[in-house]
Amino acid sequence: MSYPVQRPRRLRARPGLRRLARETQLGVEDLVYPLFVREDVDEPEPIDAMPGQFQHSMDSLVREVESSLRAGLQSFILFGIPARKDREGSQAWDERGVVQRSLTRLRESFGPDVVLMADLCLCEYTDHGHCGIVEDGAVDNDATLEVYRRIAVSQAQAGADVIGPSGMMDGQVGAIRSALDGAGFQDRAILAYAAKYASAFYGPFREAAGSAPQFGDRRGYQMDPANLREAVREARLDVAEGADVVMVKPALAYLDVIRGVAQSCEVPVAAYNVSGEYAMVKAAAANGWVDERRVLREVLLGIRRAGAQMILTYHAKEAAAQIPCWNELG
Repeated sequence: MSYPVQRPRRLRARPGLRRLARETQLGVEDLVYPLFVREDVDEPEPIDAMPGQFQHSMDSLVREVESSLRAGLQSFILFGIPARKDREGSQAWDERGVVQRSLTRLRESFGPDVVLMADLCLCEYTDHGHCGIVEDGAVDNDATLEVYRRIAVSQAQAGADVIGPSGMMDGQVGAIRSALDGAGFQDRAILAYAAKYASAFYGPFREAAGSAPQFGDRRGYQMDPANLREAVREARLDVAEGADVVMVKPALAYLDVIRGVAQSCEVPVAAYNVSGEYAMVKAAAANGWVDERRVLREVLLGIRRAGAQMILTYHAKEAAAQIPCWNELG
């Protein structure tokens, strides 16, 4: 009788062997925690479609970051919900805007060690819900770039280490890099939402941020979910314009895109594990259909295995508490 010479099971036989042979590692330092801060609330408001997530007041935001730092998290990205919206989204670059004041407060509270990122877009700030300046019923790319320049400088002045343009305007990274450098912020990094798809997975976020478009949709500037080569092209263009990190959003339905971008670009690659992906895990776990801890581990490992060096995820805080146990699993 013939027996196999190659026996992969040898390295699966015991927990210690499995840990030694493990190819992909996941650390707390790989995670970025997205947080919502709302201008007109005194207490955190639960987000129904995102169990465990909140629209934070300024004070509760500080408490959440403090708690997250104790859990081992280091990096946070802020999304602002202003009390007043207008056609231009002017609160996005106001030095007293909700994100600007939050950045300053967090920097004063936690010093230089915490990594503060600011999402740069207009959808939360405009009364029409689009990511740019609307002229004649369409988003004007180049007029929007001028506004993005102002937002980037205001966020850097407020204390952001990283600016994250997410509007998918052509040339946005170059415009922001030029504005930051011209204002003396050559040391501030740009996390480019290089491949942001026109996705149905954003629904819970739009509830949380009040950012649903009031007319039309965003397919004229966000990417077609069918396209991979275009994502690689977008990422390369952003790198050429000065991006320090390029990101793919969403993550789980686009693992091949993460892989393609990681293989094609020399800068770090991020992935955004978005609100709909988060909500699906939470809903399935609440119904007893999945083991949430095990599913979460597989989700985050899958994103890392695809090539993402950093993961923006609403699961960040709970994952931080579990990662030491995950890493000991055999």
